[in-house]
Amino acid sequence: MARIWSDEGKLARWLDVELAALAGWAEVGAVPAEAVAEIAAKAEPPTPERVAEIEALTHHDVAAFVDAVSDELGEEGRWFHYGLTSSDVVDTALALQIRDAGALILAGLERAFVSVVARAEEQRETLQIGRTHGIHAEPTTFGLKLAGWAFELDRNSTRLGRALEGMRVGKLSGAVGTYSATDPEVERAACERLGLEPAPSSTQILQRDRHAELLTALAVCASSLDKFALEVRHLARTEVREVEEPFASGQKGSSAMPHKRNPVVAERICGLARVVRAAAVVGLENVALWHERDISHSSAERVAIPDAFLALDYMLDRFTWLVEGLVVHPERMRRNLDASHGLFFSQRLLLALVDSGLERDEAYRIVQRHAMRAWDEDMDFQQLVRADPEIRIDLDTVFDENAYTKHVDVVFERLHNLVKEPVYA
Repeated sequence: MARIWSDEGKLARWLDVELAALAGWAEVGAVPAEAVAEIAAKAEPPTPERVAEIEALTHHDVAAFVDAVSDELGEEGRWFHYGLTSSDVVDTALALQIRDAGALILAGLERAFVSVVARAEEQRETLQIGRTHGIHAEPTTFGLKLAGWAFELDRNSTRLGRALEGMRVGKLSGAVGTYSATDPEVERAACERLGLEPAPSSTQILQRDRHAELLTALAVCASSLDKFALEVRHLARTEVREVEEPFASGQKGSSAMPHKRNPVVAERICGLARVVRAAAVVGLENVALWHERDISHSSAERVAIPDAFLALDYMLDRFTWLVEGLVVHPERMRRNLDASHGLFFSQRLLLALVDSGLERDEAYRIVQRHAMRAWDEDMDFQQLVRADPEIRIDLDTVFDENAYTKHVDVVFERLHNLVKEPVYA
């Protein structure tokens, strides 16, 4: 990922676009094929240092690049950058960089998906208290929680694939997009060589709604990883301690407190998600430009797009590591499940009382009375209910934990169906 977004990577892609354009000119007969062949044989991406040296005089990076390349081409260098404007090169090359970077992100998503599915299957029936508002609700399984993550990762892959497809376009339409100094056939031929589609319409630039969609898709993906990592952080708290990050031999959790085992990787993922979401704001701000273009988008984009890809690539790598090595404590999950005195059965009792003929509000108040006493007096909810002579229903069925896992297989069957399909484009 770093290589794609390096200065060397950018200049190599600029040269790819220039050579594809020249091949297009040769195809339409406007530039001698022999000259194009000679340029293709001689042209090399200039070093960033050489371009910077020339740019110190020209104050224009593409002009400096053109000078650096054409200076090495001899007489045929006059054809280099023929009929093009800077944004023809920059925007088309950026599409190539995004295509390559997107492929790495999709691969990272697939690795994350596979690791989550494997751990979900492993923890399919590991009972765990579900929490709403941070408060005990009803039991779920840790496998179900992870299965939900897997489905979300798949949606992110689909979403990102759409955004990447929207970026698979180039433009060689000239100064304000009218082809006045070029030819639509040159654009078609060049884009075909580069594996892109010609933009159906462009001004001096590709329209930035495409880039905004891409950065937003990256931000949503980062936010999903943020969500997953935040859950790990909550479950790793001392009072909960249902999971732990991998902790290597010799690792130190704190410079001052030798006992510390902090969820630092999960915290890192959460922090970097903020960087990627900020890049989405830049993308949205860049949609509105003056007339056929200005360059207010350019400076921000040169930071935001590489940073978003680099950060998300790293986040996916660390998230996969975290999932694969995550330490799970089922016995602690059981202890926490029991800590709320069996109150998670309250809904089952409520429904059973309604089924027996009680009005819902009356049934609710009966259950709530026993629940509040269990909380306030640290008593077992089931014992309180069984001691109430007014409750005459089958309580063995009410207090059956199997009710919370009987439909787990439904979700996992859906997950297996997803895995069987070609999930990632």
